[in-house]
Formats: sequence, structure tokens, C-alpha cells
Amino acid sequence: MTDPNDRLRTILEPATTAVLTMELQNGIVGPGGMLPALTEELGRAGTLETVFRVCDAARAAGARVVHCTAVSRADGAGASDNCKIFALAARQRREHGHGATDLGTSGAELIPGLEDPRDIVVSRLHGMTPFTSTSLDQILRNLGIRTVVATGVSVNLGVLGMAMSAMDLGYQVVIARDAVAGVPREYADAVLDNSLSLIATLVSSEQLLDVWQSGR
Repeated sequence: MTDPNDRLRTILEPATTAVLTMELQNGIVGPGGMLPALTEELGRAGTLETVFRVCDAARAAGARVVHCTAVSRADGAGASDNCKIFALAARQRREHGHGATDLGTSGAELIPGLEDPRDIVVSRLHGMTPFTSTSLDQILRNLGIRTVVATGVSVNLGVLGMAMSAMDLGYQVVIARDAVAGVPREYADAVLDNSLSLIATLVSSEQLLDVWQSGR
């Protein structure tokens, strides 16, 4: 009988796999972050703890971890408020005198304990997805990466865009369902089941850990 994990072992070969975390930053999902409903959902579902376990397992197996972050300049230069969520960030800057993820502030930093010295951080000043107008694709290709594992927030926009771009660029895309979050939860589940399942392999974090740990 064929082991159901055989395909996963093939596409999740550590030497050619990178875990991508999406916007797990203090200013976005930390205490007092700009998206409180999303922060609440992360706490309810234990998503951050799951991402930590996935990243730890990836490093132990020899896979890469790359953190994709959204940052801004103190003067807001280089960004645009050409959509509702960017307009929200622009309003916060006007009302509070700073943005949620300004460079050099704690808001731009990753959630404490997430980053390891072996990891790579790729930031962007504008846009919703981490591949557009950044060096993420080139970095992954230089590392020999063929599969990306998407984690982080949010399924509504960022994770969806990350997965779509990665698929378009020729990567195998794997999504750990319990390592991503969106709001409301029912909507995020519907996006995973009805959209992302068509372009990515959906797994649980336990399946990822089983594959990587069995290969050691």
C-alpha cells in the first residue's frame, strides 16, 4: 500500500523547501496591533504557537525559514493608500504621528522569539504580497528552493496573495491550515477549502512535522 506521505516527502524535501511566514509582526498581530480581530483569532486558534513549531521543525530538518514583513518609512514615502487597508494605515499615521510598522520601531519587528539567526527577512515598503517588487523570488531561487510552505496572516489577503504569486512563479505551494489565520474564521476556512485548495497542498502542522521528523 502506498504511504500517503510519499508525495509530501517528495515535495517537502528540506534542501529545496522554505517556510515563509507572512507579517507576523508586533505592529500587525502583537498586543495593540493594527488588526485586533486578527490578533484575537490568532490567540483563539493558537496559530502563533503552531508557526513556532513549524519553523523549529523546518530548521531542524534543514529547510529554510524566510520571514516576509511589511514595513514603512517614518514619512510614509514609497507607499500608497490606493485601497481600503492601506488607507487605514495612512489614517493611523495621521492620527498618531506614526505607522504601525515604521522602520526602527518595535511594530516593524517580528513577534518575539520567531526569528532565528539562520533565517532570512525580506521586507517590502508597498503592496499586499511578498513576491511583488521584492527580492524574495531571487533569494529563494538562489537557495535552490522549489517548495514554499505558507504560514502567517492573513488568509483574507496576504496568504492568498503569497500562494497565488508563488504558484504563478512555478513553486510548489504547501499551506499548513493551522499555521495560517483569517477573519472571520468561517470565511478563512471557506477560502482555504474553495480557493487555496485548488493551487496549494493543504496539510496540518502535524503532517509537516511527521514528514520532516521521519526523514531524519
